[in-house]
Amino acid sequence: MKNVKVYGTLACPFCVKVKQFLKDQNVAFEDIDVAQDEARLQEIVEKTGQMGVPVIEIDGEIIIGFDRGKIVQALGLAD
Repeated sequence: MKNVKVYGTLACPFCVKVKQFLKDQNVAFEDIDVAQDEARLQEIVEKTGQMGVPVIEIDGEIIIGFDRGKIVQALGLAD
């Protein structure tokens, strides 16, 4: 199973969409609310150079935003 993390906020509509997409695909993920965790926010800034969310990390691969095609490819899902 792939290690999946979603860095986002509760107020971000694209964060909600990506989490729902992963749930619909039965993909387990760590849900990280960067609005509540300053250290995790700093973690994504260091990894991406930006503060925008969502940031999806799949086995070390960083995907910025809800890029369905890249997520499907990184997870090895049939589209």
